[in-house]
Amino acid sequence: MIKHAVWLYFRFTLSLRDVEEMLAQRGIEVSYETIRYWVNHFGPLIAANIRRRRGRPTGRWRLDEAMIRIKGKRLWVWRAVDYEGEVLDVLV
Repeated sequence: MIKHAVWLYFRFTLSLRDVEEMLAQRGIEVSYETIRYWVNHFGPLIAANIRRRRGRPTGRWRLDEAMIRIKGKRLWVWRAVDYEGEVLDVLV
């Protein structure tokens, strides 16, 4: 149940209250504060486990570039993406 709640939060970028509501529809009563604790405590562990199992990136990659404006200031964002679409690194 904890793993599912953390997965919902990160996979679909839901709010804590949205995850609380989704779990309540399945008959699981838990507060959003408890979900916040689970996300902060177990989230990094689950992410590290996923990264470990994902494997090494492919040897082919590309560099995406974009210019964005934040408060009138121009910033360049570069993103390295491997052949399978996995983001390798982001530089602002």
